[in-house]
Amino acid sequence: MEKAIKLIKNRSDIGAGTRGSDLGIDAIEIAAINRDSDYFNQFEFEDVKTHNESIYDKNRSTSAKRIEHVVEQCTRVCHAVKKNLERNYFPIVLSGDHSSALGTISGIKAAYPEQTLGVIWIDAHADLHSPYTSPSGNIHGMPLSAAIADDNLSCQNNEVPPETQQHWEGMKNIGCEGAKVLAEDIIYFGVRDTEEAEDKQIEKLHIRNYKVHEVRYRGLQTCVAEALTKLSHCDAIYISFDVDSMDCDMISYGTGTPVPKGFDQYEVIAIINRIIESKKVVCLEVVEVNPLLDTKGNKMAETAFEVLEAVTSTLILPIE
Repeated sequence: MEKAIKLIKNRSDIGAGTRGSDLGIDAIEIAAINRDSDYFNQFEFEDVKTHNESIYDKNRSTSAKRIEHVVEQCTRVCHAVKKNLERNYFPIVLSGDHSSALGTISGIKAAYPEQTLGVIWIDAHADLHSPYTSPSGNIHGMPLSAAIADDNLSCQNNEVPPETQQHWEGMKNIGCEGAKVLAEDIIYFGVRDTEEAEDKQIEKLHIRNYKVHEVRYRGLQTCVAEALTKLSHCDAIYISFDVDSMDCDMISYGTGTPVPKGFDQYEVIAIINRIIESKKVVCLEVVEVNPLLDTKGNKMAETAFEVLEAVTSTLILPIE
């Protein structure tokens, strides 16, 4: 017997600094149509209510923009993921900006409170800021700090007002109180654009980062095997795939924060498929396709769909 896949569509971009990733899911669906694929007719889906109109609100916090609405959105995602896991679905979460990952991780932990969760973060960015350290105030750069419940106060450079602090505490406690994942159980693939505060956190917390050049030099299979060994004690694994992990010059600039010298889509497919083969993956998320920024038509969404379609075929998991 197999777990049925459920598509969770979260068309929210309020955690980003650039508008447009809320259209990413529709762009991926258009890419599927143009490839004559019936992918989006094969699976049940659920639309998560959004609060995108909050982009018109005057920002009350420069250190964590629209945080009250991001907390609300992550809570919705958390409930959707938890509900579907408890109903024995395999959730594939398609989101706009990457702040949603905090909701997804919280939902997994809420569904499996006694299990140890490992996180594979395929991204150009560490997303390890907090309101106390963020140079932009964009919350799509903060989900992992919230997930590990670590504010990195030793690197504080922002004065955070009490109201924002209160919302941030709420964000760290979505789904269940406290940390959802240990820093030592997070593994990066492709992170190459970080700020000093994040670099210090990565070093202090001993978070492993398999950079693109290392994966190519040492071999993808070797690096992924090492990562799985490091997470061998974990009961469940969540994969978060940000499309900016891919090389913007090679693929497309159709994402909010493009970074050169990334993976190609075939490397991403191979990494994700190898991790899925461990039989520990319980949820996959794809984020940050922004068709408004794509200078090659719909190229980023087309490439994201290529990855999505390829890895979905590997997602046939037995019911435990």
